[in-house]
Amino acid sequence: MSMELDVFVGNTTVLDEDVYQLWLDGHSVTDAVTIRVEAGALQECEANAEVLHSDTMDQFRTFQMCERLLQSPSKLANQLLFQIPPHRQTMLIERYYEFDSAFAREVLGKKLSKGTKKDLDDISSKTGIALKSCRRQFDNFKRVFKVVEELKGPLVENIQRHFLLSDVLARDYAAIVFFANSRFETGKRKLQYLSFQDFAFCAGQLISYWTVGAVDNMMEDMDVDLEKEFLHDLKDLKVLVNDKDMLDQHKSLVCAQLRGKIKVFSEMEASFKNLSRALVNIASKLTHTKDVRDLFIDLVEKFIEPCRSDKWTIGDLRLFLTHYSSSVHTLEAFRHQVIWDRYMGVIKSCILKMYHD
Repeated sequence: MSMELDVFVGNTTVLDEDVYQLWLDGHSVTDAVTIRVEAGALQECEANAEVLHSDTMDQFRTFQMCERLLQSPSKLANQLLFQIPPHRQTMLIERYYEFDSAFAREVLGKKLSKGTKKDLDDISSKTGIALKSCRRQFDNFKRVFKVVEELKGPLVENIQRHFLLSDVLARDYAAIVFFANSRFETGKRKLQYLSFQDFAFCAGQLISYWTVGAVDNMMEDMDVDLEKEFLHDLKDLKVLVNDKDMLDQHKSLVCAQLRGKIKVFSEMEASFKNLSRALVNIASKLTHTKDVRDLFIDLVEKFIEPCRSDKWTIGDLRLFLTHYSSSVHTLEAFRHQVIWDRYMGVIKSCILKMYHD
């Protein structure tokens, strides 16, 4: 009696996403097995501990073999060693390049060099993130920076194209590259309340409106250097606080708009000139590298803290900055509206993002 059998042979690489995450998190095989047992893997798979250990070890070995390809994501699609469906490749790449915000916050603004890499032990202890995971994340930051450093065109697009990352993750990497390139001060005590996402948002604003790439997106190299001509032109804004008549007129216009609309009107009226001087002086000093690096600490110390001590709400602040910015357009003697709008658009967005406990 003859029988017909349909036989299907496949060699798709079996990948367990949960085990992959354990590997990414820097766990040893033994620790990963313990975590899987506690999560109920033995009951789920109807297997014993030995089989689970063997499976975990096999998976870890596969991930280690894939790692070289993950470091150059475009190679993953073109290799023949691992048969991984496209949607799984996307998952592997995205997860490999994901990072902990707490870790990113610690290295933000630092040079992506061996010196910083030596600090990873301390960062691991401080954040509770495994050292192995810290190293992977740091190496990813460094790798992305090195690849995009010499590329023409928009930073986010370059990161997406070369590393096949989602738009959201590419933008976060753009922030890391931007901060590493400009070396903004982020480590001072008064800035510790700010999260990575606060800084990433501000980086996005600066990249979009203040960099050479905001003007010409096909520069010879990375488009995230702040545009020198724009920074130089910011000195022209000094007239807003140096010309007494203009300062008084500006104050009158803002007060007329805000009377009865904000709870801190009297405090705002009393501190208007100091706050205006703070914002204009920050602008006029941005031609100096040190002052560029101190942008965020200056915003906190010279503007955010005074508002906070007078108990401004975020609503008060939003209204003030809106009218403070727009009322300049009615000052007949002021001739630098385009520069002003480009400056204040970013400053307003950053201050509002940074104004929290």
